[in-house]
Amino acid sequence: MRPRRYPSDTSDEEWALIELLLPVPACQTRTGGRPEKHHRRYIIDAIRYVTDNACKWRALPADFPPYQTVFGFFSRWTRAGVFNRVRDELRRAIRLRAGRCPNPVAGVIDSQSVRAAATVTGRSRSYDAGKRVPGRKRHLVVDTFGLLMMVIVTAAGQPDRDAARELPARLRMLHPQLTLIWGDSAYAGTLVEWARRFLRLTLKIVTKRPGQTGFEVLARRWIVERSLSWMMNARRNVVDFERKPSHSEAHLTIAAITLMTRRLTRNRPPAWTRRPASAPQAA
Repeated sequence: MRPRRYPSDTSDEEWALIELLLPVPACQTRTGGRPEKHHRRYIIDAIRYVTDNACKWRALPADFPPYQTVFGFFSRWTRAGVFNRVRDELRRAIRLRAGRCPNPVAGVIDSQSVRAAATVTGRSRSYDAGKRVPGRKRHLVVDTFGLLMMVIVTAAGQPDRDAARELPARLRMLHPQLTLIWGDSAYAGTLVEWARRFLRLTLKIVTKRPGQTGFEVLARRWIVERSLSWMMNARRNVVDFERKPSHSEAHLTIAAITLMTRRLTRNRPPAWTRRPASAPQAA
């Protein structure tokens, strides 16, 4: 058993939540396959380490499985939507624990432009003239708890309105119960009527207070902005290093998964930090 060494490592309680949501190993399916050499918990710990510390895959510490194996799992699970499925199930668990409907009917949409590293190809990056950021843009929707529902990554120069047509359309297919989304003034205009007419979705614009000059916390919008700040604590998300936008989306989703597993296990400290039970006293 590999000892717990890093802050990003899963606790026993977290692993109990994640393990059941992962796909069945190939060797246990009808078609068969070679048994996996490394325990999946070590794979998850390694992926979370990369997301949390922003190291290169080749720079994984020696106590993790080989980086080729870890990246292989990361790439395959990203293509198969495994991280999205884990995210959705954990979000449902948190909402049920809070006494809310497991499927949200309202969300908040926003975008964030970040700089892209030299490893990002020129076809998937551009310049955001409004924020003066060369790189990529993340478009995401969270529920009213601030829990991630969906994220897509585009070039930074793509207008929010264009991405907002794709993101709510995907959400509508996956969450047919969704009826209301709040957004800022970047989503105003014809998009509001388009969402109402074609998606049966109400898009409400939260505008700044008249006469506002500096920063001010705005109703509903602060929820998604707080979620972005939470996910930016994972250093891999501060700058976009990924060649594929889908891998950028995966790292954001993994950061959200870590937040949710720790939220679900918050009342129980990790097993390796608990004090051992005292020995029973002799009668």
